[in-house]
Amino acid sequence: MRRRALILAIVLLTGGAWPAAAERLVVSLSNHRVSVTSSFTGEDLVLFGTIEPDQPRTALRPPYNLVITVTGPPETMRTRRKERVLGIWVNMDSREFVRVPSYLSVLSNRPVGEIAAPEVLRRLQIGLDNFLLPQRIGPDIADTVRDDPFRVAFLQLETQHGLYRQSSTAVTYLTPTVFRAAIPLPANVPTGNYAIDVKLFADGALVARTNTALEVIKAGFEQYVADAARDHGLLYGLLTALMALLTGWFASVVFRKD
Repeated sequence: MRRRALILAIVLLTGGAWPAAAERLVVSLSNHRVSVTSSFTGEDLVLFGTIEPDQPRTALRPPYNLVITVTGPPETMRTRRKERVLGIWVNMDSREFVRVPSYLSVLSNRPVGEIAAPEVLRRLQIGLDNFLLPQRIGPDIADTVRDDPFRVAFLQLETQHGLYRQSSTAVTYLTPTVFRAAIPLPANVPTGNYAIDVKLFADGALVARTNTALEVIKAGFEQYVADAARDHGLLYGLLTALMALLTGWFASVVFRKD
């Protein structure tokens, strides 16, 4: 009996005869730098990835679920509520959203509500309804409930502009362990650094996580104008005013009636 107990203890301490399953993610982005020019109409990036065992001879356990969250540079934005007063629409109230993503895309292979339990989704901020969007309410800054009118309106506006989106069909599996995801960038995408967070789930639990990044920059004449306005503000303002005067003078000459 003592020998059996000793053997059982050794097996438990060494993890048993069956190694614990462990996965790791390897991802690659089709383009890590997007250049915005005057002819830029948007771009679709592709994220490829594979699920590999963390250690040799470790068994994988498909089927897997993937959630990819893409966040743009933070911005502080304001949502206003209008009301009709004496036949005129006026701003009655407003709410400031502090350092929220200027771009937010949640991509998955199935609806996020079917991937994990609600408490797991809230803790990991998976999905637009669970992502933290801090607001300035008086002297405090905090997130609100998902059905808060200002939060709902903010999400609707950003979704209409193509800057916030959630898709349950954007991630597709090429094999049980190889996947691809389409990341759409609209024409009005903000410039800056973007973070891409990839989460892997199995049986409702997070089993692996990795991240990568991309950069959206202005290029060509637009970048030259932006740099001039930022680095030489006074000279840029004088040249702009001079161009406006010359344009007005040239138009008066061309369209002058004798």
